[in-house]
Amino acid sequence: MQTKIEFRKRQLEKLANATLETNASGSKLAEKLFATDMWQQAQTVGLTLAGEIEVPTELISSQAKREGKKVFYPRTLPGRQMVFLPADTKKELEMSKFGVLEPRYDAKKIQTDIDLLIVPGIAYALDSKIRLGFGGGYYDRYLKNFPGNTVSLVAPAMAYPTAQWPIDEFDVPLQNMITLTD
Repeated sequence: MQTKIEFRKRQLEKLANATLETNASGSKLAEKLFATDMWQQAQTVGLTLAGEIEVPTELISSQAKREGKKVFYPRTLPGRQMVFLPADTKKELEMSKFGVLEPRYDAKKIQTDIDLLIVPGIAYALDSKIRLGFGGGYYDRYLKNFPGNTVSLVAPAMAYPTAQWPIDEFDVPLQNMITLTD
């Protein structure tokens, strides 16, 4: 078995070549999400601003706002910590050191009560519901004590029947995964 670093490098190349397929699957995955009880019952949603190799999230954000749900986005902090903050306009966002748009930090606006967290990743083991992220460990640290529902939208290029990478004790399984085949 490859190391996480080796697998991640190969997977990122695979995703770069599958961008059109991943983007095309976004609306179908979102529609499946919208039909779930966890979505319908959620009042607050944690969501990333997706990069080009990830499942698009604009449709999810728009739908949440139409339904009166509040949307919060991750902000990375020192010590590999992460918080969620609102960002209703583009001017409330800034580029992080990782080249990702994040909300500006404001301690008074940190949201600790999120009903549904849509967790990003680059690969997912469908049997164990373990995800592989970009390598910073931010989400696993956050998920360790997260009380709400977790779900990932898994494009075909991201789905694996079982992990093709080592699973560590600090990897936190997701509660739910949505694929095009389920």
